[in-house]
Amino acid sequence: MSADEFICPACGATVPAKAHACPECGSDEQTGWSDETFYDGTGIEDSEEFNYEAWRRSELGHAPQRSSRQWLWWAVAVLMLALLAWFLLLR
Repeated sequence: MSADEFICPACGATVPAKAHACPECGSDEQTGWSDETFYDGTGIEDSEEFNYEAWRRSELGHAPQRSSRQWLWWAVAVLMLALLAWFLLLR
């Protein structure tokens, strides 16, 4: 980015220094270039304000439930590992 450009605090686009509005989002001095507007470009919330449990509930709804078929495959996998360990120990 050159000296005659800046980052739009509303959307993060590169804006020419003499532009009256952001070419990407249309923000201008009244709507988006005020001192209160801040854009860091990452889309990540502040870690001190982030509530993981609330985010998880909003994104996932609830913890995924395993079906009986999945439990059967887990049991088969554990049994196979146990048999393999037993076989290797007897050698």
